[in-house]
Amino acid sequence: MKLIVGLGNPGNEYHFTRHNAGFMVIDELCARLKVATQPAKKLKADICVSMRGGETIIIVKPQTFMNLSGQCVAKIANFYKISTDNIWVVSDDLDLDFGIVRVRVGGSSGGHNGLKDMIDKLGDGFTRFRIGIGNDTLAGIPSEKFVLQKFSAGELELIPSITSKASEMLLDALDNGITHISKK
Repeated sequence: MKLIVGLGNPGNEYHFTRHNAGFMVIDELCARLKVATQPAKKLKADICVSMRGGETIIIVKPQTFMNLSGQCVAKIANFYKISTDNIWVVSDDLDLDFGIVRVRVGGSSGGHNGLKDMIDKLGDGFTRFRIGIGNDTLAGIPSEKFVLQKFSAGELELIPSITSKASEMLLDALDNGITHISKK
């Protein structure tokens, strides 16, 4: 059993913000698997269950705010009895150029508060699918404000190819194991 979590913030005001790259990838993954997440209020998440190659896959978009993602994911992992090494997290990453997708097992939060909360609640043994949101346009903007900005019109044109690439990497990892490990 695998738990695939896309990190983001709930609410329409956060739709298409850089911090919601994880939600965008989960939406694309669900479309490819022909499933849709549904509210699971007790677990504070939107969840769906799918099968791939005989394995059960729980797909989650936490409905807590980013900084509390670990609470939600720990609750779901405990409910379904999923070990940390079977948890895959899709999140934005300021330290990667826009559009780059990297996979890494374990490590630090890199300053990402959603990942920090997950590490606090679960340990660091989960796999990260990191989506580069760039920081070349920061130009004096504090990172906590930059991640909550909407993508530019030019970036939005590229989002479908980025979410497609990331969801393809997730599906490939489900079928063949994780083969795209990177080191920071």
